[in-house]
Amino acid sequence: MDLTNQDIEDLVAFRRELHRFPEISNEEKETAKRVVSFLADTGADEVLTGLGGHGAAFVYDSGQPGQTLLFRAELDALPIAEISDIPHRSAVEGKGHMCGHDGHMAIIAALGRLFGRQRPAKGRVVLMFQPAEETGDGAAGVVADPRYAAIRPDFAFSLHNLPGTPLGHVRLREGVVNCASRGMRITLEGRTAHSSMPESGISPMTAVSRLMPRLAALGGNSFTSDEFAMATVTHVRMGEPVFGVAPGQAEIRATLRTRLDARMADLCAAAEALVREEAEAHGLQCGFDYHEIFVASLNEPEAVAHLAAALDAEGVPHDGAELPMRASEDFGIFGHSSKSAMFYLGSGTDRPNLHNPDYDFPDDLIAIGARIFMRTARNLLG
Repeated sequence: MDLTNQDIEDLVAFRRELHRFPEISNEEKETAKRVVSFLADTGADEVLTGLGGHGAAFVYDSGQPGQTLLFRAELDALPIAEISDIPHRSAVEGKGHMCGHDGHMAIIAALGRLFGRQRPAKGRVVLMFQPAEETGDGAAGVVADPRYAAIRPDFAFSLHNLPGTPLGHVRLREGVVNCASRGMRITLEGRTAHSSMPESGISPMTAVSRLMPRLAALGGNSFTSDEFAMATVTHVRMGEPVFGVAPGQAEIRATLRTRLDARMADLCAAAEALVREEAEAHGLQCGFDYHEIFVASLNEPEAVAHLAAALDAEGVPHDGAELPMRASEDFGIFGHSSKSAMFYLGSGTDRPNLHNPDYDFPDDLIAIGARIFMRTARNLLG
C-alpha cells in the first residue's frame, strides 16, 4: 500500500507546521499534541502519552500472534535561532528544527496513515515519538516508563537524515554506528582575594590552565579502533567578570567520547584522576558530575539484514560509508532490550549541515523513508 498524493501533501504540511513551532528537549508538550491530533483518525488500537516525559506511542495490532516492531522518531528541536527566509521558518525565537526531527516525525506519521488503513497480517507495530533525544535522556526515560514493558518490541528501527550524502542514498552497517558520549562538569573551589593581593587567596587559574590540555590529551587511538577515546573541552568559567577580585572558583565542561560503552568507564576514571591530582596540587576542592549521557548505538546484524532487504526491494542505494560517526544518538538504549538498527538517509550534498541555523529537512525524503520502513514491516509481519 502506497501513500496517496493527498497523503504526501498532508505530511508535508504537517512537517512544516512542526518546523514552525519547535520545542526543545523535555518541553515537547505541544509537539506531542500535534502528533496525536494528526494521527487521531488512523484508529490506533492503543495510544500511550506522557512516555518518559512527553513521548507518545501508537499501537497498530493485527490481533494475531507475531512479533512487535517499533519505529521511532524524535519530538525535540534545538535551542538554535533559525536564520533562513523559508515560508515555514520557526515562529519561536531562539529555537528551531535544525536536526530534521520534524521530518522524522512526518515519516513515522506516514506509517500511521498506512497502518490505519491496513493492519499488519500478524503481530503489531508501535510508532514511537520520543522526547529529549538531543539531551540523551529521552530514550532512557521511555524505556524506564513502566508502560514500556507492555509494548517492548522484538525489533526497533530508526533513521536519521544525513546532509553531505546524496539525496535518498542510505548509509547502513552492522556494529557501532554512533559513539557513546557524556558531558563532564568539573568544579574547582578555592578562596577569593583582592586582585592586588592574589597570594592571600587560593586561585584555580593554574589548575584550569593545566587541566584543559591534559583533559584533551586523554583522547587517543584511531577512530577505527574500539579503543578510540576523545575529550573535548567545551566551556570554561572562572571567577566573576570583574577586575578587583582574584578568582576563587572555576568550572570546566568537557565532552567525553568513546566508540564503546566499556571504554567510557576508563575515560571517566582517567579524567577524574586528573582533576583530583590538579586540585590537590593547588589546594583546591573539586567535584564533578555528568550530563547528557549517551550510550553507544550498535546495529544488531539481524535487524540490519531486515533493513537491507527492504532497501534492496525498494531500489534504494545503500552502503556502509561514513559509518560509524563520532556524534552520539540515544536510540542505542532501545538496543539493550530489543534487536535494533538505525540507518542514515541522505538529505543532499548541497544542504547545510545538521545544527546549522539555516538547515531545513527536505520534504522529498518523507516518502522515501516511509517506503523503507513499510517494506521492512510488511516483510516481517505481512
